Amino acid sequence: MSTTLVLLIITVVTALIFDFLNGFHDAANSIATVVSTRVLSPRLAVVWAAAFNFLAAFLLGTAVAKTIGSGMIRLDIVTQYVVLAGLLGAIVWDVVTWLLGLPTSSSHALIGGYAGAAMARAMILHGWRTAPSVIIPGGWTKTLIFIVVAPVMGFVLGFGFMVAISWIFQRKSPRQVDKLFRRLQLLSAAAYSLGHGGNDAQKTMGIVAGALYTAGVMKQSDFAANWGRWHWPIILAAHAAIALGTYLGGWRIVHTMGSKITKLKPVGGFCAEAAGAITLFGTALAGIPVSTTHTITGAIVGVGTTQRLSAVRWGVATRIVWAWVLTIPASATVAMLAFWLIRVFNPNA
Repeated sequence: MSTTLVLLIITVVTALIFDFLNGFHDAANSIATVVSTRVLSPRLAVVWAAAFNFLAAFLLGTAVAKTIGSGMIRLDIVTQYVVLAGLLGAIVWDVVTWLLGLPTSSSHALIGGYAGAAMARAMILHGWRTAPSVIIPGGWTKTLIFIVVAPVMGFVLGFGFMVAISWIFQRKSPRQVDKLFRRLQLLSAAAYSLGHGGNDAQKTMGIVAGALYTAGVMKQSDFAANWGRWHWPIILAAHAAIALGTYLGGWRIVHTMGSKITKLKPVGGFCAEAAGAITLFGTALAGIPVSTTHTITGAIVGVGTTQRLSAVRWGVATRIVWAWVLTIPASATVAMLAFWLIRVFNPNA
């Protein structure tokens, strides 16, 4: 077995481990609201979310995967080692924030790590001034804009849905409203899980496609042709990994998302999930890699704000926002260090 093939296998396995951790880390996005409102038990909730994470493979296309795979970093600078170092940067940041119980974005950790490793290689080969040249502005511009836009969309939609439902059902008793939205929240949780799988699994698909390209298994023209014969193997592997991670769940972050930001009732859970799902469907179909974590957090804050500003625990929300701000530079820094360490053992990396 050639060294290139061994390295490709290691890189793809590492990508799927990241995908698994993404599901594990971001399980809270899909199930925190439905668990905190006691509509489903934690175990049933993760089964529900994992199933719809996987079904997204057949429904939401591959536009985000194409953006990650060939629309953010110049492929001529990318090697197997760059992809591997980028994945290590994302994995380390995910594990650190999981231990701290912070719902940060695995997606942004991934693109930060990928960029950091590519910039490190450019600096080593051509000098530090060339580092920014590896970035493809178009892919990054919409991604960075939606770091702000996605949670704002979630906030506005969550707030709007909550206000509208409060007005529509103002003559109904709290018990009637609660009973109705306990059922509807199953649908909104399923929709959000579809959006989560459709957006986050696609990012790993793009990374795997990039690894296959650097190994010479795929050609650059394959990116425009749905990756040729690798289309379904990549899709199914990525969605299976994220579904398994979601099934095993990340309970530390479930607690933060489901109860520390604001207290939710079934109607609030429905509004937050519906707002998040709509945002994720739109961005997935448009090929914009957004953070599912940012989106649902904005929606939960929007729902909580309809009660009163003090219903939102702004201290927790501020801590989460700081973690968001640090995610891309932190994962990029770890990935740079990982690539430089790889170069110590393999000067040709």
